[in-house]
Amino acid sequence: MSEELTTAQGDVDGLKPGLPTVAIVGRPNVGKSTLMNRIVGRRVAIVEERPGVTRDRKEVLADWRGREFILIDTGGWMMQGEELDDKVSRQSEQAIQDADIALFVVDGISGITAEDAAVSELLRKRKGPTLLVANKIDADVHEAGIWELLSLGMGDPHPTSAVHGRGVADLLDVIYETLPDEDEESPASVNANEDSYISISLVGRPNVGKSTLFNRLVGDERSIVHDAPGTTRDAIDTIVETELGMVRFVDTAGMRRKARIDEDTEYYSFVRALNAVDGSDIALLVIDATQGVTHQDQRLAERIDAAGCPIVVILNKWELLNAEDRADMNYQVDQKLHFLGESPRLKISALSGKNVARLLPMLSQTIDEYQRRVPTRQVNKVIRAAQQSQPAPGGARVLYATQGATDPPTFTLFANRKLPATYLRYLERSLREAFDLGSVPVKLRVRRRGE
Repeated sequence: MSEELTTAQGDVDGLKPGLPTVAIVGRPNVGKSTLMNRIVGRRVAIVEERPGVTRDRKEVLADWRGREFILIDTGGWMMQGEELDDKVSRQSEQAIQDADIALFVVDGISGITAEDAAVSELLRKRKGPTLLVANKIDADVHEAGIWELLSLGMGDPHPTSAVHGRGVADLLDVIYETLPDEDEESPASVNANEDSYISISLVGRPNVGKSTLFNRLVGDERSIVHDAPGTTRDAIDTIVETELGMVRFVDTAGMRRKARIDEDTEYYSFVRALNAVDGSDIALLVIDATQGVTHQDQRLAERIDAAGCPIVVILNKWELLNAEDRADMNYQVDQKLHFLGESPRLKISALSGKNVARLLPMLSQTIDEYQRRVPTRQVNKVIRAAQQSQPAPGGARVLYATQGATDPPTFTLFANRKLPATYLRYLERSLREAFDLGSVPVKLRVRRRGE
């Protein structure tokens, strides 16, 4: 990244309600995602040298000269195409209408296409300002041809090279001057911070209904939903005000085994999904109930459990199962996901919305358990009773115990010698039962006397 852009920063986890929005729009393969990455200073959008990689709207926090704004990357708008292409185009059209500022990106080398002209027609109907960005202008010699873009009726073009950073700082200066006055922004933009909301990620294999559930939860068609696996390529997040307070829902790309990931796009989607899990307070593991608990569902559950993130198992498409299939599905969850303990499970239809309303109350209980703090006196009382009922082998004994942290509940045990793993599981079970921690991870840290 060029030195001049080092003050532009983005934080995919730090979206703040009420900030002005800047949408990057245009036909496919003109460099929209590359421009987003250049502005925020890191690779937050997946970029490949072929059209169609960006499908959903991707929002990140950016700032320039001390002004924060939400930058929105969109899929390429197309005049006509298959069903999925049309859905991507509708997402782009929605961003055009909603954004405070639209950045209309065109290929400054190849000139105006029919799709560029069609996008300009859409942009002329919007109320807010539009900035015409002539991308791929890597040298002064290329600037001579950009003035034909004036025929689009979008004003003077701003020559840039998103790949090399050329002209992007100048573009950001224009964005800064065009942003709404700060006193027009919502007060939420001043007070919102990462600790003010709960982060919930939706994870699962491709094509199990994550995006359909995500759209129903946020009350807006934010993620492209289509019957082709792998439609969501990136982690898409939206902050929603709910009965639990401010909640950030994150829709992730379908996660497959690494051995089956043979494209850079899928690899980065996989990495972003794992990062979303690591940064979440709760993970919703979405499983297609019509296909049962697969080997990949098990691996995903293990990965989430290892991150110390509470899990709610979502059994989607439940309405398609008969009584025998439902009994078998419950048995599969008990047997194949036994390591999740008493993690809650919810049987829903994301498509019709059946039982989705039960999710937030369930999450409320999980959050309470995840953040629960137990007085040291009660912790030691439970540990003493457990040791009296079943002493550890070899004379090992816990001398003192305390809860060192929450999110998840973490207990430190001070022992006279090493405690066997089986005995630690016994103590963990005792703590779970005593303090009603059945649905969240519990961590035990053992310190030997003298350490």
